[in-house]
Amino acid sequence: MRDANLDLFDPRTAVMDSSSASVYSPTSSSDPDFGFAFNDSNFSDRVLRIEVLADDSPADFISGIDAPCQTLADWARYRKRPREDFRKLNALDITVCPEEQVLTCDQPDTDDLVQGENQDEEEFAMIEESPSGDEAANSDDDMDSSRILRVKTLHISSPILAAKSPFFYKLFSNGMRESEQRHVTLRINASEEAALMELLNFMYSNSLNTSTAPALLDVLMAADKFEVASCMRYCGRLLRNLPMTPESALLYLELPSSVLMAEAVQPLTDAAKQFLAVRYKDITKFQDEAMSLPLAGIEAILASDDLQVASEDAVYDFVLKWARAHYPKLEERQEIVGTRLSRYIRFPYMTCRKLRKVLICNDFEHELASKFVLEALFFKAEAPHRQRIMAAEDSASSNRRYVERAYKYRPVKVVDFDVPRQQCVVYLDLKREECANLFPSGRVYSQAFHLGGQGFFLSAHCNMDQQSSSHCFGLFLGMQEKGSVTFAVDYEFSARLKPTEEYVSKYKGNYTFTGGKAVGYRNLFGVAWTYFMAEDSLYFINGILHLKAELTMRQ
Repeated sequence: MRDANLDLFDPRTAVMDSSSASVYSPTSSSDPDFGFAFNDSNFSDRVLRIEVLADDSPADFISGIDAPCQTLADWARYRKRPREDFRKLNALDITVCPEEQVLTCDQPDTDDLVQGENQDEEEFAMIEESPSGDEAANSDDDMDSSRILRVKTLHISSPILAAKSPFFYKLFSNGMRESEQRHVTLRINASEEAALMELLNFMYSNSLNTSTAPALLDVLMAADKFEVASCMRYCGRLLRNLPMTPESALLYLELPSSVLMAEAVQPLTDAAKQFLAVRYKDITKFQDEAMSLPLAGIEAILASDDLQVASEDAVYDFVLKWARAHYPKLEERQEIVGTRLSRYIRFPYMTCRKLRKVLICNDFEHELASKFVLEALFFKAEAPHRQRIMAAEDSASSNRRYVERAYKYRPVKVVDFDVPRQQCVVYLDLKREECANLFPSGRVYSQAFHLGGQGFFLSAHCNMDQQSSSHCFGLFLGMQEKGSVTFAVDYEFSARLKPTEEYVSKYKGNYTFTGGKAVGYRNLFGVAWTYFMAEDSLYFINGILHLKAELTMRQ
């Protein structure tokens, strides 16, 4: 005997609706085709009367919304009606008549639930006695009858519809007298008519007759309203197979976010996020275009590990620039930055110089800014192997705060000293893969660091050794500022070597920098590139090349 407490539509339960299976196939043999029974009285036990009402939105009348939308822009403009439009309508109110049920299928907004009501009850009442009998029913009929444009009648099979939809399952199995009525009247808006007919056909045949993006979105919205998860997945799959554009990707990300839709259309929203992340991978190149994107698009871009930016400092600067442009009011901006955007800033990979600015930035609430900075500093203080463990543990989370992006400039650790002379010790770690990618003439730069108020950077090169005519690994120190500035520095380059895994000095010298100049050693280890990159290389410890540069300001 079937368990009375079994939820047929729990996503974890594969009962009746095979769309709950981990791999959904609309043509699977486990999804029988009942298309032959659609609107056939021989295979039906009920009659569905569909009353098509004029849409409430004024824009619908002006634009002739009955006509199918031809483009996604049309759909976004006319079909995605503001939520407040729906608040004007009654919530799933069934007026009980002697021989039929009248069902108005507009769902209530949860924001409109009266405070103090039992929150454990269903979001809406499927069957509701009219509070004043025939008088109230007649009042409702009079109000809606003037809006009826046309009426359709279909023969339906309650087991088929109930097997596909919790909406119809509850309607047909609530145990009340009304659930046994043969005739059911469903009231819908004119803009939903075509989509509802497609949806009903899908519930029988597991297929759709439409293939355009606007029409599929209409069906998707209808499937969400009537809780047909299998159709939502099917629509999502067809939409993913259509060419993606920035406009369509943003539209998919701004679909209603009910729990059912979020689960059923997850592959579609994931594809939209991936499209935007790839398109705006080099965010500095498309900065003007990216600045015009809505919040959902910005979140999709900033969540990517492959974002091509100079450093995380650039991500932080972009977030503030975008937030200030879209939320000029400070309180609104603090709310958006604190609750939505800050999760995508990877503070542990920001420079200490920029972290100081976070503490005094009024776009963040002070307590939140302090929390982010402390977390970043604690991460920076961890040993490299602990940082890798923290990044691995964080890789499954949504914000991935400890996961390093593919920065154009490699992060460094810097230890500063003020006495007896101004000095800084800079640590730069390069992965074996990064070094291999330098061959035959590439270079990689570190993030900037500062000594005596001047900006410096390290750069690793694959060079041609002029003496041996073979490729080799080189390391250089450069000063950022250009112009007539001069700056005298003592410097020393070291690397951790096997078997002791201690830092060993490889080159030291002194140099008076002028703006834009760099100094270093073309063959830091004095060996050919093949020996440097060999499997038994002395220079890579667990796949990492550990470099250190000590800079001391000369008097």
